[in-house]
Formats: sequence, structure tokens, C-alpha cells
Amino acid sequence: MKLAITGATGLVGRFVAEEGLAAGDTVLSLSRSAPRPGFFSGPVMHEAFDLHGAPPNLEGVDALVHLAFHHAPGRYRGGEGDDPDGFRRANLDGSLRLFETARRYGVCRVLFLSSRAVYGDYPEGTHLHEGLAPHPDTLYGEIKFLAEQALAELHGSGFAAASLRATGIYGPPGPGQQHKWEGLFRDFLYGAAIAPRVATEVHGADLARAVRLLLTVSSEELSGKAFNLSDLVLDRHDLLAQVARLAGSEWPLPPRADATQVSEMDCGRLRALGWEPGGEAQLIESLPAMISAIG
Repeated sequence: MKLAITGATGLVGRFVAEEGLAAGDTVLSLSRSAPRPGFFSGPVMHEAFDLHGAPPNLEGVDALVHLAFHHAPGRYRGGEGDDPDGFRRANLDGSLRLFETARRYGVCRVLFLSSRAVYGDYPEGTHLHEGLAPHPDTLYGEIKFLAEQALAELHGSGFAAASLRATGIYGPPGPGQQHKWEGLFRDFLYGAAIAPRVATEVHGADLARAVRLLLTVSSEELSGKAFNLSDLVLDRHDLLAQVARLAGSEWPLPPRADATQVSEMDCGRLRALGWEPGGEAQLIESLPAMISAIG
């Protein structure tokens, strides 16, 4: 298939693009700048695209994966900074233009990267499943949910759509990229005190496999639904214990956080379709590359 990906040159997008290349897809990167030579393992087409601007030419595209999102550097929730109106125009209005354009060009399938932030202000420790009514308590979560709803309304008559409500995404970076824990690992290995924290995480490769799965199942199985995407409940104490072991560090580990405060995500919809994440084994396998990336 011809697969178009917005944000293909980002940390998450690279995993999705590489999954597409491995499956034999023709991959089109929709991003502000073309990928640097060698960024991907194979040839990737490019068309300039920005959520603030005009929709791209999607002629001949079979499927679109929309990952791009404008935000302040390093921030998602709170990523609007001091420009909430601009944040909304880019990320909501720009996404809606993109979805409508995809349908107009006859793109058969569209997947949208949403977020667990749509669940918002449920009490800590809530079991998050797709049947819960979203209660976003940030502008980021609100816009993700509004985009989900708009896309779901377009599902039908040959146009299949679904959203992925992903938790925090980790994994080794591509050339010139930084991974999500780079600053944390650097601080720890230089002896800084690390605050305790526990959170839900998923590997970028697992996200890419979920995308591939949703690109191949029947349109009836998508039905404009949202699918939770999560894997590990990970305490920094345990993560940094592995980092210390691999790096030969003897700096003290942070205390354990209270895991009862974590709201775990139920990924039953994806698992019912055959998706299985890599778990702790995949985390441990990925850590050497992530440690070496900090220099």
C-alpha cells in the first residue's frame, strides 16, 4: 500500500515508517522538512506539510496515519504555552482539514494518534477502559478527544477510521533525535537526585505494530473506535536500576513511588485483535541503545 504518515520524522513516526517499510509499503512522509539521508532504513518519499498550512496532496494514498502535533518543545499537556488559540487552530482545525482531505482523495483508512490524556480527571488508580466517558482536564486532552470524535463521524462508506489512545512512548532514537528519558538518564548518571515517579509506558515498536494491525483488520473492526495503547507500569526506581546495572553506576536510586496511584489502561480491544506488547524484555533489550545515545 501507499502509506502517508504525518510526523514521520519524529520519534514515534520513525517507528511507524520503519514498520511500513518492513511490510513493503511505499511510505510518504508528510512533514515540514525532508528526512535527512540515512534517517530511514529505506527510501521514503516526502511532501512538505504543516498543520497550520494547506492540506497535502493525497492522490494515490491508501492509508494515512496522523501523528503530527504542534506543541511547545518537550511539552504535551500544557504544550499550548502562551498561545492556546494557535494551539487549537493548528492541532484541531489542521487535523480536521487533513481528515476531510483524506476522505475527498479516496484514502481508504485513517488512523489518528490520540492520548490517554482524553481520560483527564478520573481519580488516581482508576481502571481506564475505552467504555469510560472521556473527561479531559487539559487543552491537549480536549483537542485530542475532539479530533477523535470528528474522525469517528467520518467512518463509513468506504472510509475506515480509528484512534489510538497512547500512553507515554519510549524507545531508541533515530539519527539526530533524543529519546524521552535522555535527560533523566543523564541526570542520574551524573549523580543528580531523581524524584520518585511511576507511570504507564509503551514502546514505539509496539505502537507501530498496533498501527500495522489496525491497517489490516476489517473496517467493521475499526468502526471509528478508540483503542487504548499501553504496556508497562514502570517505576523510575526499577528503570534506573537497569540503567545503573548496564552503565556500572553506583549512584543511589530514587525511592519507589506509590503504584496504587497509577491509572492503568485496559488494552482489551487491541489484544482481542491479536496485539501483544513486548513487556519488560523489550524494555531491557532497548536500554543499551538508549543509554549510549546520551554520549
